[in-house]
Amino acid sequence: MNKKQVLKFNVLVAVLVLTLILSFGFSAIQKREVTLHDANKVTGLLAYTVSMEEDQTIKEFEQPPFLGKSFNGFKEALAFKESRGDYFTVNQFGYMGKYQFGTSTLRTIGIHSNSDFLNDPELQERAFITNLERNKWVLRRGIKWYVGRVFNGVKVTESGILAAAHLAGPGNVKRYLRTHGASGFEDANGASIRYYMKKFAGYDVTHIKAEKAAKI
Repeated sequence: MNKKQVLKFNVLVAVLVLTLILSFGFSAIQKREVTLHDANKVTGLLAYTVSMEEDQTIKEFEQPPFLGKSFNGFKEALAFKESRGDYFTVNQFGYMGKYQFGTSTLRTIGIHSNSDFLNDPELQERAFITNLERNKWVLRRGIKWYVGRVFNGVKVTESGILAAAHLAGPGNVKRYLRTHGASGFEDANGASIRYYMKKFAGYDVTHIKAEKAAKI
């Protein structure tokens, strides 16, 4: 092979080697880009999954234990709405305990020591039942006449009436029913009779007896 042929051969080999290098490099870059893209997709998926799990945890934390439409379900759902189920809390307006009782209501049902009430979970549970009995007596005719009717788009139920009475007092609920929902009420946090009627509808409170002078 003469010098001219050797030169041509070397040039051909060099071009071939350069082509192979460029091809390999381009392929590697493509693979790397795909890998990074896939990694970003996976990272995004993992982040979304964690977010969903955290959201679920938050939702579980913000919801009361599900006890169905039983009476226990009713009282625990109402307690959760009032205080997150905390027996020992007092809110900014002075309402106390798991069910957020005010002083005047406690006096009405025979409890005269706020401190004793706040530090006695069993007493709080008894107070809740006693107040339901009293409210059921006051609202007995409203329960008889209006359960099953629809006011402001919400079906009236016995448990809804009693929950609303816990919020607003039986007198305000009586006016709400008599005016077919025209006379409303909202507490300092913006909770309304209509909202409580809807949120606590359909629970079984049939075993609660209407007691005119219910006291602890």
